[in-house]
Amino acid sequence: MARVAPSGETPPGSPVLRLLRASLARVRGLPAAALRDYRSHHSAPTSTLTHTPHPYARALGLIAVTLLGAWLGLLIVGSIHAPVGPVDTNMTLRPSLSGGTKINVSPLGALELRSHYAPIRLDVDVDRLDPVRSQALVDHPERFAGLQQQVTRDVLDGTGTLAFRSCVAVVSGATALGLAVYRRPRRALAAGGLALALLAASGATAYATWNPKSVLEPKFSGLLSSAPSVVGNARNIVSEFNVYQRELARLVTNVTKLYEATSTLPAYTPDPTTIRVLHVSDIHLNPAAWQIVKSLVKQYKIDVIIDTGDTMDHGSSAENAFLDPVATLGAPYVWVRGNHDSATTQQYLATRRNATVLDGGRAVSIGGLRIAGVGDPQFTPDRSVVPEGDFSERTAGGKLADSLRTQRLRGTPVDIALAHNPVAAAETDGLVPLALAGHVHHRENSVLPRGTQLMVEGSTGGGGLRAVQGKKPAPVQASVLYLDRETRRLQAWDEITLGGLGLSKAEVSRHLPKENRPGTTPSPSTGSPGTRSPATPPGTPSPSPS
Repeated sequence: MARVAPSGETPPGSPVLRLLRASLARVRGLPAAALRDYRSHHSAPTSTLTHTPHPYARALGLIAVTLLGAWLGLLIVGSIHAPVGPVDTNMTLRPSLSGGTKINVSPLGALELRSHYAPIRLDVDVDRLDPVRSQALVDHPERFAGLQQQVTRDVLDGTGTLAFRSCVAVVSGATALGLAVYRRPRRALAAGGLALALLAASGATAYATWNPKSVLEPKFSGLLSSAPSVVGNARNIVSEFNVYQRELARLVTNVTKLYEATSTLPAYTPDPTTIRVLHVSDIHLNPAAWQIVKSLVKQYKIDVIIDTGDTMDHGSSAENAFLDPVATLGAPYVWVRGNHDSATTQQYLATRRNATVLDGGRAVSIGGLRIAGVGDPQFTPDRSVVPEGDFSERTAGGKLADSLRTQRLRGTPVDIALAHNPVAAAETDGLVPLALAGHVHHRENSVLPRGTQLMVEGSTGGGGLRAVQGKKPAPVQASVLYLDRETRRLQAWDEITLGGLGLSKAEVSRHLPKENRPGTTPSPSTGSPGTRSPATPPGTPSPSPS
């Protein structure tokens, strides 16, 4: 039976009731709709402040941090000090695209070797020449034979220590920078591990591509750029240097004894009280010269050694230690500057025991003689420097001549005048009995127009490394001058000539001034083997400065 709605009620299925229900549903859904609308316009907060980077970008960033940190580590703590033969060095690994080895020899220049191909380069800075180890080589020439093995051992020891130090440096640098950038220990340790792996891979690549023959094809820069022309010959010289140096000293001793025993020169026999002067010149960094000088000083009982310059090659401070044996030669050593000797050379030598440096016409009394000298006004350590010519030499010689006049007026006349260049020495003509010079690398002996005897010595160092540039090695030359103790006049002189590099001959020849000749020509006494060559006639054109 159908239910009839009471009067005033709305039937359940009526349109009004459906509308009311729909309205109530909308009212209930308003908070949810509002929340959805708010969320659509306001993103929900997240736990990160930045967008997560792409994996490739993260990897590139880690590599960049690793490389920069490793480089900083090598720069700050990745170097070591290591002795290599007679020198002290500073070894460092540096990032490089081409690899190789660079040896810096300040101030002479640099030497580059294509020793390996890897993203690391070995830099070796030569700090200084150790005077103790250098002196040991000079005093014990037999050690030259083992020098190559010693240098090899020193380099291996140094690179081993450098490899360990470099590992610590790159790991520390990359880890520290990674911690500063990422502030996460794991990422920092990852950077340090990656740095170590990269260094190990570079070391393995360098080992795999190592070229021991790279020393045969070096690249030179600076003053060392002139080295390729002589390095091949120099290598042969060093390999046989111990034999060469020992034999020269032995030849000097034996030949002088032979000369004393067989001399048939009654015209002049040096009196024991005669002043004996050893004249040397142009040693050019040949360490064998010091052994020869010592032997001559002992054999001839030398009173004074006179060196007319060019003892050095480039006049650099790195060469100064070469002068240290001067204190042990056994006689006073008087020296004037040559065109290969710098002001640095002169200052260093002036502080050495047993050495007397003359310059600016300075005069000294030494060994019973009054000696004055002037240094060469030109400094031409290599061919890049254009010489000023004879004008500057004559100017320097004029300064020396003025000093000689002053000494004469003071009642202290000079017995021997010294200059490196014969052009400068010739300016003293008529003001001194004897003038000595060098520079031209061969002997010249002449009497100048006003009566001064000019004696030019050859190279006591055999021209140094320059000796091997010609077809024949230059000879080693020195002279012993005998002067009367009363008159200070030259009575006679002996010329000592030794075979150049690699040659085993020696000779000693006696010469007399014209006023002392009894009418017979002195004959030379010759050592085994070799004969005396004719003397260079006065006036022979001189070669260009060495």
